[in-house]
Amino acid sequence: MLERIRASIPALPPAEQRVARLLLADARGFASLPVGELAERARVSKPTVVRFCRSVGYDGLADFKIKLAGSVNEGVPFVHRAVEEDDKAGDLVIKVVDNAVAALLRYRNAAASQAIEDAIGALTEAGRHSRRIEFYGVGNSGIVALDAQHKFFRLGVNSMAISDGHVQVMSATMLSEGDCAVVISNSGRSRDILDVAEIARRKGATVIVITASGSPLATLALGSPGHILLAADHPEDADRYSPMVSRLLHLTIVDILATGVALRLGSAALRPTLSEIKKNLRNRRYSDGQRLAEDADG
Repeated sequence: MLERIRASIPALPPAEQRVARLLLADARGFASLPVGELAERARVSKPTVVRFCRSVGYDGLADFKIKLAGSVNEGVPFVHRAVEEDDKAGDLVIKVVDNAVAALLRYRNAAASQAIEDAIGALTEAGRHSRRIEFYGVGNSGIVALDAQHKFFRLGVNSMAISDGHVQVMSATMLSEGDCAVVISNSGRSRDILDVAEIARRKGATVIVITASGSPLATLALGSPGHILLAADHPEDADRYSPMVSRLLHLTIVDILATGVALRLGSAALRPTLSEIKKNLRNRRYSDGQRLAEDADG
């Protein structure tokens, strides 16, 4: 909601722009203040405040404040930032899905395409020359690393996912020039992850970092040659909430990288292998008719 209003400012009349800037400066305060005080602080009339709310797509000030309060609330700590304690199942569906969709759209609009290009290029070269591609993550990020390895090994590249800190150190120590280390972290503050990224850098590997901008891991990536930062920014506080949106963003980035590498390696060359994998997997599933027949026999 706030991102949409920020983007709409240039199209608003000057007086309504002042209301918008007041809102963006203190969204929580805006949601709680009466219209008279809002008008005074923005140096506009009361009707201008109401017109602003309608200009950005709401029925009026009351409707705007209800939607705003839902947008800027702190949610339930350690559960989810977008929900309330008394939300019903239908509310949870809408809030959780909307929160995820908004984060994905924000990433789409903010993603650094050159960094994605560099990462796909490095991973493709590593795969093409049978170099090692290691995915490092701990906790929830370790699950993302496993998903990445699952996607990349089907492309016929030498890939591995490691979530144990000691094994990560050993693995990174054995990397060399031409190899790739993909380091995944929601907080970007894990000591194990920071250590392994530094070791991989010293060994000459290309280090691809998936984390939030401004984190220690992101700072390390920006300040080190051979590091590529794929920033995954989101409003989730790593100290207060379970990684839900961040995990979806990381999985999406992995999908983008895997798709890009598959295209670069040559989809025509990969297609027979991928087709055979699907065929062999299909042979391990019951058809509807087979299952019904066996149930009847049983």
